[in-house]
Amino acid sequence: MNFTTQIFLLMAILSSLHVSCFEFQVGERPGWVVPPANDTKLYNDWASKERFIVGDTIRFKYRKDSVMEVTKSDYKNCNSTRPNFFSNTGNTIFTLDRSGFFYFISGATGHCRKGQQMIIRVMTQDQDSSAGGGSSSSSAGCRNIAVISYGVLFLIISIQFVA
Repeated sequence: MNFTTQIFLLMAILSSLHVSCFEFQVGERPGWVVPPANDTKLYNDWASKERFIVGDTIRFKYRKDSVMEVTKSDYKNCNSTRPNFFSNTGNTIFTLDRSGFFYFISGATGHCRKGQQMIIRVMTQDQDSSAGGGSSSSSAGCRNIAVISYGVLFLIISIQFVA
């Protein structure tokens, strides 16, 4: 089997594996902004329609604002004094690295009280499968595919040099 055929077979195998992590854009087009006064549940409504699993990432795009991941208590009280995570870069990517709940608020004064806050529930791979979920996998699954891909590629290249 020639090298080109081997590479083609590797690509065919890898493209058939449907394991991936997904990046979600918080707030979709408008991004992470103070919601309209009549839509203060905007972010929680959006998050409840999505299926998040370990390894997915969420992207916050914003201007003159910030995003914080906080405890449940700090979320309920819009307390921004003790965040677990803080970013004010305007383009923040946060990795959902465990199952359970994540609580996000804006760190800008008054924004949280106006509804710029969100709860995300991250399911385990087992929960996702039993709920009829589909195309994503856990971060371990994402890493395993990368390791397998590099391993197979290394094997093919090694065979080419030995042959």
